[in-house]
Amino acid sequence: MSKSLQNISVVAAATMVSRFLGLGRDMLVTAVFGLSGLADAFYTAFTLPNLFRRLLGEGALTAAFVPTLNDELQARQRAGAFALVNTVTSWLCLVCGSIVLVAMAALVVASRLASASGGWGINAATVQRWLAAADLAVILFPYLVFVCLAAVFSAALQTLQRFLEPALSPIWLNIAMIGLLGGAAYGGWANSGEARMLWLCGGALLGGFLQMAVPAGALMREGWRPRFDLTINDPLRQIVVLMGPTIFGSAIYLINMAVSRFIGLSLAESAVTVLNLATRLMELPIGVFAVAVSTVIFPLIAKHAAAGDWASLASDYRKGMRLILVINVPAAVGLMILAEPIIRLLFQRGAFAAGDTALMTPVLIVFALGLPWFSFVNIVLRAFYAQKDTRTPVHAALISFGVNLVLSLGLMGPLGTIGLAVASNVAVVAQAVYLQTRLARMRPGLEFHPILGDLRKVFLGAAMMGVVVAAGWWVRTAVFSASRWTDAVALAGVIGAGITVYVAVLWRLRIEGRDDLSALGRRLRAKLG
Repeated sequence: MSKSLQNISVVAAATMVSRFLGLGRDMLVTAVFGLSGLADAFYTAFTLPNLFRRLLGEGALTAAFVPTLNDELQARQRAGAFALVNTVTSWLCLVCGSIVLVAMAALVVASRLASASGGWGINAATVQRWLAAADLAVILFPYLVFVCLAAVFSAALQTLQRFLEPALSPIWLNIAMIGLLGGAAYGGWANSGEARMLWLCGGALLGGFLQMAVPAGALMREGWRPRFDLTINDPLRQIVVLMGPTIFGSAIYLINMAVSRFIGLSLAESAVTVLNLATRLMELPIGVFAVAVSTVIFPLIAKHAAAGDWASLASDYRKGMRLILVINVPAAVGLMILAEPIIRLLFQRGAFAAGDTALMTPVLIVFALGLPWFSFVNIVLRAFYAQKDTRTPVHAALISFGVNLVLSLGLMGPLGTIGLAVASNVAVVAQAVYLQTRLARMRPGLEFHPILGDLRKVFLGAAMMGVVVAAGWWVRTAVFSASRWTDAVALAGVIGAGITVYVAVLWRLRIEGRDDLSALGRRLRAKLG
């Protein structure tokens, strides 16, 4: 497991940089556009190609591609694996290119029909937000081709136990978007909000190209040579068969997210932006560690499944699950306690006012409650995909969709944007419970109860950490006046104190995996001299 921990630390460090750049990107967007209809339109428009990315790239294709690529590596070594990469990327270019052209044409037609019909009797402000989102989506849809190809190249690198370049991939997107929007807003490149938005969209397309090009270059250094190949062979057929149920499940997820966004657009001008920013903050601990663990564990357990080594698969799955909960339970506690000062420090500037902070705070608290469950789902899905079971996740997606839709429609009236966050949380809890129950029945050794003892230690440590953090912030509000600098210093101090207390409690309680982490720490210190 020590090698896996090293890989996790590499992915976590790179992902941390990426997530903080993503946070900086959103801070810049809110400073330039605030919680405006234009910002809502952008986030909704960018959601569409990203949802198709989940459908064709990081979701269905990756889930089917990684186990099949492991089979090819065992049977035909790297030559067979690289040939499969060429076949998959060739078909993906054809399919994704067709989807992009059809989607762009459909959005243009729908936008013109809505304008000509006067919005079919729908509220005029809502129609304008929809039309703005459709126009931006036409510009952004080519991003789909870049990011789907990037997913294939990244999955191939991860299968070869090369994790740095895939983890760095999102960094290029954030740098490009920050650079072009920053130049437009503060460098005098554009004078209107609409023109600045076009620069932001250009940054997204440039970033998507870099996301594809960097892992492609790394794969070429491993020996891969690109070749257009539309051959239909057995590995490709196996991927298509495995993708079938997962595409259906991802389509449910796509519809689920699209419905949530359109409900948000209908609810209020700021709803989509608030949900997106709260999700961004929640994704920091998920992205920094949960995704890192899942990224490293997935090819590892897929390799165990291909070899029929179920004991090793169960052992690594439990270790991955334990690591995820050790990080994300205290992260959820800290995010709930410090939601308001974190939002104020990060976003309250420019067009983002104090009232926007008050509007977003309860939404972030609700999302923080669901953080451990989102992280849990992240890895339990990989356990099914590693065993080439792509049907069970579809059933879980159907359950999640039904719960989210019913609760969103029922809670949006009395609770507003908070109701949409509650619906999202309950849906992911239902998904997590269903998946883990089915996994335990499917394969002995994958039950949840072996880590319950460690989970109790995690809860105790998180509770003690929460007391320290809450007390520290109370002292800050009672003694010091509010300012950006005092907030920053106080947050750093209370978060540092909370982490220290949490780690000390877990160390004292001798949580399992402590020796592995100690060995990793000694190795890192030795490398640093």
